[in-house]
Amino acid sequence: MDYPLLDIFFTTMWIFLWIMWFFLLFRVFGDLFRDDTLTGWGKAGWTVFVLVLPFLGVFVYLIARGKGMGRREHQQAAEAEQQFRSYIRETAAGAPASANTDHVDELARLADLKSHGDITDDEYRRAKEKVLA
Repeated sequence: MDYPLLDIFFTTMWIFLWIMWFFLLFRVFGDLFRDDTLTGWGKAGWTVFVLVLPFLGVFVYLIARGKGMGRREHQQAAEAEQQFRSYIRETAAGAPASANTDHVDELARLADLKSHGDITDDEYRRAKEKVLA
């Protein structure tokens, strides 16, 4: 068996590029079908274009709609975060004492301050202990 090191490198590179291509293709199709602003005909057109001329179709899609891909993904993540926080607040508010809602609001405010870097981890821990005490 004679398989030089350079051939191993090229084989590994081609496999890596092939896997990356599929990631990119799935990403384009995911964005295409997640986009609510595009009509059904538009989605069908892009799908046919990407399936008939895959490389050209994906690259044209990235050039034409690439900026919107990031915005749509960021918007979806922000909506999911908001839904999660809303669910946590509603669940915690279902507790019997009304003081718990004050604690929940205070903890949410502290978590926001910590996530924005306005307070340190140690300050967050001490404030959390005070709220929960």
